[in-house]
Amino acid sequence: MEVFALTLLFAAALVASMLIKFWLATRQMRHVAEHRAVVPSAFAASISLPAHQKAADYTLAKGRFGLLTMAFGATVLVGWTLLGGLDLLNTAVRDAVQPAWGDMAYQLALLAAFAVLGSLLDLPFELYSTFRIEQRFGFNRMTWKLYLADMLKGTVVGAIIGLPLAALILWIMGAAGSLWWLWAWGAWVGFNVLILVLYPTVIAPLFNKFEPLADESLKARVQALMARCGFAAKGLFVMDGSKRSAHANAYFTGFGAAKRVVFFDTLLNKLSPSEVEAVLAHELGHFKHKHVTKRMVAMFAMSLAGFALLGWLTSQSWFYTALGVQPSMTAANDALALLLFLLVTPVFGFFVSPMLAQLSRRHEFEADAYACEQTSGADLAAALLKLHEDNAATLTPDPLYVRFYYSHPPASERLAALASLGTGPAAAPA
Repeated sequence: MEVFALTLLFAAALVASMLIKFWLATRQMRHVAEHRAVVPSAFAASISLPAHQKAADYTLAKGRFGLLTMAFGATVLVGWTLLGGLDLLNTAVRDAVQPAWGDMAYQLALLAAFAVLGSLLDLPFELYSTFRIEQRFGFNRMTWKLYLADMLKGTVVGAIIGLPLAALILWIMGAAGSLWWLWAWGAWVGFNVLILVLYPTVIAPLFNKFEPLADESLKARVQALMARCGFAAKGLFVMDGSKRSAHANAYFTGFGAAKRVVFFDTLLNKLSPSEVEAVLAHELGHFKHKHVTKRMVAMFAMSLAGFALLGWLTSQSWFYTALGVQPSMTAANDALALLLFLLVTPVFGFFVSPMLAQLSRRHEFEADAYACEQTSGADLAAALLKLHEDNAATLTPDPLYVRFYYSHPPASERLAALASLGTGPAAAPA
């Protein structure tokens, strides 16, 4: 009975999520296409018609491609689960590795084989996105040489970091008794904190160059802003983001005293010093309101619930058989359970994503308001308009699509909120 119930629940959730995704995506594309011909009146003085149409065309191209990737992803998921693909892979790896090398080697080999096959399945879509869509709209700066170098370095770093973590989790699952999930969760939290410490100085420099901010005038401006906001950073750095993409960004990275402020070189090239200061003030607003800490706490809480659920499911034979896998009677099934759990949970997690997106948008409004207290809201509004134009972000998204997916409010809503504070140009929703 449990087998049929879980199979039916999984299939129903997958079909429902696919229908909702397809409906929302087509709404978004239709809404953007209908508003392509005219720049919304709120932006007519600042955004040209060609720029507006480029953003619409970029959104439509990504939307059409997204429908294809969505359908392919669902097909692959069904293939891995209900059609027995994971069971076939598990049997092949187990028979080849476990008799000679033991359970741990077999389970790590299964995780590695699944990761490699998943990457190969996704590769054509990633290449098309980078070298066709991003290239067509002038955003891609990636060369084939750089792409292959990134792939090689990413694989090596992933193996160096991922395999020891996987081995630790698998060892805990087999050795820590019925409460293994609590110890595994603790290990996972510790790993995430360690990555926060290592990423800025060890991992990120493997892929990009980070130079100290050389503009003394901008540096003094930024340091004065951080002093006003009570934020201490170990350094101000410029990252060569332009070697991969024309998109612009700025971010904080690191943990505790090791925090760094990083500007993409593309951002510094597109914004004036006062606009850069306003964008940084927005990021400092996240710091002031403890948004990052709150999100980390929420993530750790949800992961604890996830580990607890997995701890129960691993002992239920119907969890495996309902999802197309036969658990082994002679070898450990922990890696198999991990893979099944990672495959299935996003299907159900999709239905709570609108709540997370709404919380994120609220945080963005709070950070904007804080930036207006510390710098010029007019500069922030001008920066947002430039970034929207340069990143070809549509000014006319479908409102329902926004509510479901957008982690940041659309430009019309952000500028309207700035205008309500008396610090930005008036902008009514499109």
